[in-house]
Amino acid sequence: MSGGAHAAKGGKQGMHAKGKKHAAHDEEHENHERWLVSYADMMTLLMVLFIVLFAISQVDQKKFAELKNGLAVGFGSPSVAFDGGEASLMESSDSDSPMDMSSGIGGTTSDATAVQEAVAAKERASASAKQKAAQQEVANFEKIKSQIEESLKKDGLSDAVKFTVDERGLVVTVVTSAVVFDGGEAQLLSAGQEIMKGIGPAIAGLPNKIEVDGHTNQLAATTGAYPSGWELSSARASTVVRYLHSNAGIAENRLLAAGYADTKPLYPANDPRAASLNRRVEIIVLSSLPADTRALLPSASENS
Repeated sequence: MSGGAHAAKGGKQGMHAKGKKHAAHDEEHENHERWLVSYADMMTLLMVLFIVLFAISQVDQKKFAELKNGLAVGFGSPSVAFDGGEASLMESSDSDSPMDMSSGIGGTTSDATAVQEAVAAKERASASAKQKAAQQEVANFEKIKSQIEESLKKDGLSDAVKFTVDERGLVVTVVTSAVVFDGGEAQLLSAGQEIMKGIGPAIAGLPNKIEVDGHTNQLAATTGAYPSGWELSSARASTVVRYLHSNAGIAENRLLAAGYADTKPLYPANDPRAASLNRRVEIIVLSSLPADTRALLPSASENS
């Protein structure tokens, strides 16, 4: 083979080797710069994110004014007072310019005040409704009281009971003197039965539950059947419950009895009235109102 042929062959091999080197170099360079594509994608996503954040930070003032009016009506107030009056509200609602939420709801302190006033109006309406419900309950109790008084008056027993209204409901207190129970005993005497006859019919037709509480005075029980005031007070309450069920026809699931011994006295032990007046049975017409409304019953009773 001639020298020229060898040179040509060598030249081709050299060019081939050089081409391989360039190709390998280009591939290596291309692999190193692929991160630019991911970086560009991330920057694009960040730009879109900030555009979205900026867009949602702007509120259409007209739509927001409509929302405020809807909230005001929902809170029980037909309109909401703003600085500048209703005309200012209409003017601002006609504008389509966005508002910056960073300055607070609606962008002004008057809007925040309006929301507070709407909430206060709602609370006042709720309090008024509770007060009316309590007054109506007291009116119902007054009807029951009148029926009991009228029935007892026929038998000359008007002074045998007294009435109060507390957060539980209507409390009919029967002083357990010798005409109702014998000392240390839990059997109703004839006079006690007459009192129950005057009370039972007035409360029999009610939907309310009836609680009977027995109370004794500070003097210790002296009979073997009732070694303490707990047994005696519970037995007397149970006797009244049994009578109301058997003779007045009050359903069992409406009745409950409790004995408190001398733990809830009306008068302190050193008061001359303690021995006679702390010894009592309370027949309570329990209110069915919610607890927060029942708490208003005493004041509603005083104002009736």
